[in-house]
Amino acid sequence: MNNTQGKEIFLIWGGESWIASLLYDLLHTTQGHDGDAVVHKTVIRMENREAVLDELDRVKPTHVLNCAGVTGRPNVDWCEDHRDDTLRSNVIGTLNLTDCCFVRGIHCTVFATGCLYTYDAAHPLGSGIGFTEDDPANFSDSFYSFTKAHTETLLKPYANTLILRLRMPVSDDLHPRSFLTKITRYDRVVDIPNSHTMLHDLLPCAILLARHQETGVFNFTNPGAISHNEVLALYKRYIAPDFLWENFSLEEQAKVIKAGRSNCELNVNKLVRKMDEFGVGRVPEIHEAYELCFARMAAEMYQKSTSFGTFSHTRSNGDDGM
Repeated sequence: MNNTQGKEIFLIWGGESWIASLLYDLLHTTQGHDGDAVVHKTVIRMENREAVLDELDRVKPTHVLNCAGVTGRPNVDWCEDHRDDTLRSNVIGTLNLTDCCFVRGIHCTVFATGCLYTYDAAHPLGSGIGFTEDDPANFSDSFYSFTKAHTETLLKPYANTLILRLRMPVSDDLHPRSFLTKITRYDRVVDIPNSHTMLHDLLPCAILLARHQETGVFNFTNPGAISHNEVLALYKRYIAPDFLWENFSLEEQAKVIKAGRSNCELNVNKLVRKMDEFGVGRVPEIHEAYELCFARMAAEMYQKSTSFGTFSHTRSNGDDGM
């Protein structure tokens, strides 16, 4: 490729999808790289081996960032009724793309999920004891999580692959895919502490991990856990003073959803240690991270002369995010 000798070349799988777009934008700023990288994105179907290999040979990336796959719309219940599509993308496609990268000697980062666990006797709710990268998955009450757990197991032997477990990702705006936007639109929410991924904090970490050729599994959330009510209380304080919400129990939630929802806290000591090695500032604890997120959001809204508390809230049944 012209004018790329010696440069890093990132190829983002997922096209115009939410996290793919954020990574694409980030890689065009000094926060993402030192100006020495070339960035491409693609919408090639991951399960089409010939097309994937052709795309890799055309772009000749040094790094592939895989943001493709299905989580279901409006939520993971979709996967229960579209199991063939879910398998084709989340299992066959992800494995094929990873294998093609391995064959071509390309580092591959897979943006995966941490919705593989549910609180248990060894990791009680509210205990602060998080599941580590080595703990076997103990949650399979949704087809989405079931496929993701098995795919992760199959990906682990690949020596070129980095697996990042996101949970309930949140952006600095009210994007429809952001966990924050979702819960502000639900009729009712369960109030359970969970680990969350603040994309402002963690996407730069993903790029650093990829650039350093890190491999294996990383729990990819902010430290700690935060409840839905705590999130909505902060949203009300910073963004929408008139906002109101209602709670319901897990038993009540089960009556209006098709698939169970993962609720858990992840241990992120491995990620924090690695960021320390890289000399990166600390990853903020999730309560602090939400406060900082809402402060940035409020400042942006003020700058755009947007009135607080004027959002339209279209309600729907609850979901836990990725």
